[in-house]
Amino acid sequence: MADPLPFDPITEARRQWRKHWGDAPSPSMAAVTSIMRAEQILTARLNGLLKPWSLTFPRYEALMLLYYSRNGSLPLGKMGARLQVHPTSVTNTIDGLEKLGLVERTRHEHDRRTTLATITPAGRRAAEAATEVLNRERFGTAPLARAELEELYAVLRRLREGADDFREPA
Repeated sequence: MADPLPFDPITEARRQWRKHWGDAPSPSMAAVTSIMRAEQILTARLNGLLKPWSLTFPRYEALMLLYYSRNGSLPLGKMGARLQVHPTSVTNTIDGLEKLGLVERTRHEHDRRTTLATITPAGRRAAEAATEVLNRERFGTAPLARAELEELYAVLRRLREGADDFREPA
């Protein structure tokens, strides 16, 4: 990691934004820029924590989706919908997990056109060990306190709701 900057570049960008575009849009710009930078920080932290299992965070999410599924397997299309990613991303993620021996592709027993991703015993062990580390390290969210994390979740959930990201059951 590079040495820290001697100033907050997002605060400076906000100052410049206010100067050139006025105060009204500056909170939006600063919030979005902060979210994007936080995503970079969290991705780097999480991928570092998952490195012992050769996992990235997207691979970990897919592995955990299979871990928690009723039979340890799901159709690739259903995985894409639940992970909210493009089908190509699911294929690439499962390819990576399969190369690691954590997942295998199997045929659906009733629909030969459907390919399932199935977690292996090695995948279950990796999922459990990686989750233990992520839980211990609070998913890389230090120095945020529990109350701050709950507030952050609630605020971002409102953003996702406003984008029709999901629908609550009636």
